[in-house]
Amino acid sequence: MQEPLPLLMENSIQIAWDYLEATGELGDGEVAARFLMDSVEIMIRRGERRKLALSNRAIGAYRKFKAEPGRLTRVS
Repeated sequence: MQEPLPLLMENSIQIAWDYLEATGELGDGEVAARFLMDSVEIMIRRGERRKLALSNRAIGAYRKFKAEPGRLTRVS
């Protein structure tokens, strides 16, 4: 049984947040929160339902975003 979408989104973002915080990559919490929420929401709208895939892809997209300030980052 799949978790409800709001719970899936919350858990995926929390995994990504915890990882980025633990590695010191989080940066500005407000920016990180908005970016992770938007990234995970886009992937869920595209049909992704695997929690770890959502969190791992959001982490990767956030790293790219942080590495190239001023550029939009595409979430796969």
